Amino acid sequence: MREKFGREVVLEKPRDRSFGHFATPIAFSLAKELKESPMKIAEELASSFQEDDIFSSVEHVKGYLNFRLSENFLNEYAAWALQNPNEFAKQDKKEKILLEFVSANPTGPLHIGHARGAVYGDTLYRLAKHLGYDITAEYYVNDAGNQIDLLGLSIQLEGRSSILSQEVEYPQSYYRGEYLSVLAEEAVEKFGKEILIDESRQKELALWAKDGVMEIIKKDLADTNIFFDTFVYESSLYDDWDRVMVKMGDGIYKKDDKIFIASSQRGDDSDRVVVREDGRPTYLAGDIVYHNQKFERDYAHYINIWGADHHGYIARVKAAVEFLGYDSSKLEVLLSQMVSLLKDGEPYKMSKRAGNVILMSDIVEEIGSDALRFIFASKKSDTALEFDLAEFKKQDSSNPIFYIQYAHARIKTIISKSSLSEDEIMSSSLRNLDENADILMFDALLLPEIVEDAFASRQVQKLPEYLKFLAASLHKFYYDCRIIGTEDEAKLLKLLMLVGLSLRVGLSLMGITAKDYMSKEEN
Repeated sequence: MREKFGREVVLEKPRDRSFGHFATPIAFSLAKELKESPMKIAEELASSFQEDDIFSSVEHVKGYLNFRLSENFLNEYAAWALQNPNEFAKQDKKEKILLEFVSANPTGPLHIGHARGAVYGDTLYRLAKHLGYDITAEYYVNDAGNQIDLLGLSIQLEGRSSILSQEVEYPQSYYRGEYLSVLAEEAVEKFGKEILIDESRQKELALWAKDGVMEIIKKDLADTNIFFDTFVYESSLYDDWDRVMVKMGDGIYKKDDKIFIASSQRGDDSDRVVVREDGRPTYLAGDIVYHNQKFERDYAHYINIWGADHHGYIARVKAAVEFLGYDSSKLEVLLSQMVSLLKDGEPYKMSKRAGNVILMSDIVEEIGSDALRFIFASKKSDTALEFDLAEFKKQDSSNPIFYIQYAHARIKTIISKSSLSEDEIMSSSLRNLDENADILMFDALLLPEIVEDAFASRQVQKLPEYLKFLAASLHKFYYDCRIIGTEDEAKLLKLLMLVGLSLRVGLSLMGITAKDYMSKEEN
């Protein structure tokens, strides 16, 4: 299309399928440029197309161009997809992208707020990989600063209470949760009980414990089918601090014994402190060194996924990137909103082992990884999300992940009831389908477009929306059309195999494995 019109062309799917498979309003955008009516332009454009292997017709209707794909093209595309399932919806983009997400402090297990960003990031990563991007998934471990010191203190307090049976006076800020008891017990095994008493060893205890917490975090992620290519530790970056500060040039200055970044010069509300009076770097200082290191690795594009509470942080980091001499437009920051959780319509109660948060692992244990991933990918990441656990435990069509999984299992069950061999099914033609079957085939072949759009727009919810739509189309087709024992059994089973392929690939891009069978209890 781009070659034909010399520009990007917006393709839409008409609500009335009788108009064709695709429509474009390009005549309206050309009207001003050509000083002609959209209707006349659309008529001239339609006449410039000839019937070929791709389009069986190109018509103009009220200024729109309507395209109908040929039976030959659809049949050959479907046959190729089924013969090359591992290549279906793939591209070869190759551009290098560094994607940083989760990056939760190594001070406790992941909570559901972290889980949302984790699922969003991993789904983006899977989409990009499928499209051929050379993408790296990275976790930035904030293992320096006050939060790490507080981890050491929290373990000591927990150990004094639970192991030494001492009366403990808790400060206003400290970490809570069952994991601290486990860490305290392991610390005693390694260092002896004195590690719980000696306040001068809090730092030593914290640096040891954060590695244990990272193992908890990695397990929480692995249990949700999320893995990272690289981990970068904040504590490893400060050896490069002096060099990076020199590189910042006039972007930093000293005032009142503090060092500031002049971020107000680059769109921030005010200048920000990067080094305190006592010489301790702020959180921003670590991010400056980290982003310098990122850009020195020479990716074409950098994507950060942060919690929505970091919105005000974007301008200062982009300012630092510019002072470092890089193009800040290459840095894209996506925000992930918090999550509200209900159970049977009531606010979800936190478990005793979770401290003051709802743990990601608790929700996975209750509804499973598939449901958690589906929920968190099913709504735009920068909008608030509220869901009820009870809805995703139901084994019926009201539960969208059940509904989609059942569609895939239904296809497998129907095929298993046929006496036809796989070769007989695969060798059949998908030409001369009736209208309902033709629509279902077209819908199943939309997956490549959905994958590309979901990644390009960064709106991963378009994938689960499509899978729900396709599952609904499949279930309707099943109830409306007899398949086994009919004259068209082979071609209809081939059509179902194509739908199954799209469901299977789509689910895999969400980190979910399609089910081939669902028990009677699930039916």
